[in-house]
Amino acid sequence: MNRILIAEDEQRIASFLEKGLRGNGFATTVVEDGVAACEYASSGRFDLLILDIGLPLRDGFTVLRRLRETRTPIPVIILTARDSVADTVAGLSGGADDYIAKPFAFEELLARVRLRLRGDRVPEVTVLRVGDMSLDLRARRVNAAGRSVDLSTREFALAEVFFRHPDQVLTREQLLSHVWGFDFDPGSNVVDVYVRYLRRKIGSHRIQTVRGTGYRLRA
Repeated sequence: MNRILIAEDEQRIASFLEKGLRGNGFATTVVEDGVAACEYASSGRFDLLILDIGLPLRDGFTVLRRLRETRTPIPVIILTARDSVADTVAGLSGGADDYIAKPFAFEELLARVRLRLRGDRVPEVTVLRVGDMSLDLRARRVNAAGRSVDLSTREFALAEVFFRHPDQVLTREQLLSHVWGFDFDPGSNVVDVYVRYLRRKIGSHRIQTVRGTGYRLRA
């Protein structure tokens, strides 16, 4: 099991990340300041660091610089509300492996985490299969009963969540957080709207409504 260190001082975001990553099979530890981030990341006990830039005591750029100066090889994904070109360049030039700006969709972050952890250890999975359907992760296209259909960005993100959890009931809140990110409106009907879009493309019978709970992709 891969071990991920989350350096994030905003409790809501840290909890969102921890819950999502644990739900996808990762072991997680959360620290809330840059001093602890340096200490834990240098310990050799973690496989990846998700690093917020705006940490107290020592900011993320300083943490990153110290890790690289001490040749700590841990992969680092910078997570920050700063999305300017200058900050992106500073993060990547400082030794970060990837960079994602808030607000973010969890599936995008999860894809980046998996990419950085993969290395040369396992072959890349590019097609997910459920029953007679397949989802091409590179082409962002679904094939259902021999018919190939292109998906929009949100349709694809929603389909990927379903394909990674076949026959599992997913609540609207889970789908909102995975596809639309941590900063979502829980009263929104956007999930229902995009489920309708997806049903039109893959067949309405394939996504089952579980009354009062959410949806399930039938395998």
